[in-house]
Amino acid sequence: MILIACGLKREAGLFRGEGVVTVAGGGDPARLEAELEAHAGSARAIVSLGLAGGLAPLLAAGDWVVGTVAPSGAERREWSVGAGAGRQGPVRIAGEASSNAQQSEFNRAWINRLARTLPGAMVGRIHADGAMIAYAAEKRERHAATRAIACDMESHIAARVAARHDLPFAVARVVCDPAHRSLPHAARVGMGRDGGLAAAAIALSVLTRPWQIPKLIALARDAAKARRALKAGFRLLAQQNFCL
Repeated sequence: MILIACGLKREAGLFRGEGVVTVAGGGDPARLEAELEAHAGSARAIVSLGLAGGLAPLLAAGDWVVGTVAPSGAERREWSVGAGAGRQGPVRIAGEASSNAQQSEFNRAWINRLARTLPGAMVGRIHADGAMIAYAAEKRERHAATRAIACDMESHIAARVAARHDLPFAVARVVCDPAHRSLPHAARVGMGRDGGLAAAAIALSVLTRPWQIPKLIALARDAAKARRALKAGFRLLAQQNFCL
């Protein structure tokens, strides 16, 4: 069984198939970790699959990013960032220990295979710490500080569960909001803790801040493009048994 971590129920609904279990975080890290932990004993691997925010300037809505969570401090080491697998250099998995070298080497190889399978995928660090990075200035700062190419709110938790169970782990995400965009207020309050949409909060935000409607329309258009890419990519991965 492949265990998938994502953000929203709407994303989770795209990942249906035999041998797949999906958990939508919905901004509730404790619940996400508990549910992943409950399934990890039966999993062959954990993948963080879903939508992401772009941090690298050249990424557009609908682009795939593949990698693992960004390391920090003494663990930090350069990733080679390029399209697909052809331009990749040595990869160090965040938090790896010398005693886990064989697993880390498998993760590196798995990331390479995922990148070759997903069309036009860019390989690099993915930033995740549970916080939403909503503003363009924040995205520029985080990209400069960590060299991460994209961000989400679930990958660090999925990586932690995978490490505890000595399972292969990778991130495969589609950019929904590019680096140049600041998310409108309705999008920042629109995720419920169960992974669904917080309809009341979104409606109140639009009623009290109607000037954000054009930005919401642009975001919705890009989100639809990203979901189409995500659905097509999931089909490719499922057909190839997630490249394992």
